[in-house]
Amino acid sequence: MFATRVARTPRHIVIPTVSIRSLSTETVTSSGSEPPLPPPPKHLAVPKPSPARSRLNPAPRPITRRRPSFPTLQLPPSFGRNQILPVADSTRALLEDIVSKFEAPIRYAFAYGSGVFEQDGYTTANPASKDGPMLDFMFAVTHASHWHSINMNQFPGHYPLYSRMLGSSFVSRVEDITPGVWFNAFVPMKGVTIKYGVTTVDNLCSDLLNWNSLYLAGRMHKPIRIIKDDARVRLTQQVNLTSAIRTALLTLPENFSETELFERIAGFSYAGDIRMLLPAENRGKVGNIVRTQGPQFRELYHRLVVALPGVHWPAHSSNIQQDLAPHTRAVHLRKLPKNLLSHLTEHYASADIPPREVDESMYWTRLASDPKLSLAIQHGTSFVILSYTSISFLIANAYIRTGGHRSIPFYCSNYKGGGECRLWQELAVRW
Repeated sequence: MFATRVARTPRHIVIPTVSIRSLSTETVTSSGSEPPLPPPPKHLAVPKPSPARSRLNPAPRPITRRRPSFPTLQLPPSFGRNQILPVADSTRALLEDIVSKFEAPIRYAFAYGSGVFEQDGYTTANPASKDGPMLDFMFAVTHASHWHSINMNQFPGHYPLYSRMLGSSFVSRVEDITPGVWFNAFVPMKGVTIKYGVTTVDNLCSDLLNWNSLYLAGRMHKPIRIIKDDARVRLTQQVNLTSAIRTALLTLPENFSETELFERIAGFSYAGDIRMLLPAENRGKVGNIVRTQGPQFRELYHRLVVALPGVHWPAHSSNIQQDLAPHTRAVHLRKLPKNLLSHLTEHYASADIPPREVDESMYWTRLASDPKLSLAIQHGTSFVILSYTSISFLIANAYIRTGGHRSIPFYCSNYKGGGECRLWQELAVRW
């Protein structure tokens, strides 16, 4: 009986299976000769869990790339080309080489002053020579505290001892004080002596648009060499240059020369500056700048001037003519920077002019027809400058009264050379 059961032929059991297709399922019969099912697709595979971070596995977390929550500003390639001013190849290479040495991220950088563009009053324009001018830089960064932390670690000698002891957060808090710039001066680098200021992109763009202090906007009224560009800064700088033209036109007569226009624009950043009362400051500085940098001023402003209504400036002429009709001047007046415009409206608050809320067009036309408007605008720009230089003056006095003396040689050296004195700015970061 047992042998008979063993000799029986085993039955073949048919097991229905389900094969996954793209659009349907059906029942098929499996067979031993059929190949095994393919592995699941990679996108359905379960990822292996990464090992937990520990003291034995300190690898950083993988980077998760996220799409920005706001669109990136895109400008036409030719937009703001008037801002790109040429310099000698040797100067350009030196400026770019110096900026590239900084490991902290810089979004926007430019160089300015007599070390970049020729200026009367200096025996030599070569920064590498003994009597040469100092190279001036301005860096715009995203996060000031983070930037100073990296830069302080790379270049601790650039900072005064007290700032290294108090740390980058202290430096960033001092930087928040108007006009919002921290300076490191007398820095030897690449065979020259440099001074560089650090501000945030937000502070820079705000001053370019509103003229909060005119400290940064006024510097950028004059020729600068852009080393690192940023679309947002380029856009606001174009607004700043146009605002300077509108302000100058409202203070100039019907016919004037391009030299008069450039001197009026270059003088905005010095109007009301109490540093001009110092014996080390050159009273003819504005004229020295314009005389030697006329081609750069023309490249910077000509396209913007001819695009404004009521202004005629032939391409091959140095004479400019503007329309002095009240409605034309009102167009310039109502588009002045916010801070300057607020001073003007306060100035005319007690005048016999219908309120702005009643008829805004009539309000601006009446202001534009006032023969004393030019004087009011000059007083307004002086007040903007005076507001921040007064703070620097108080800080400088506190510095001197506490026995600070490291910046005095800088003052004396500028007095001998007739160059630009930065005493108040330097004291503001070394008190």
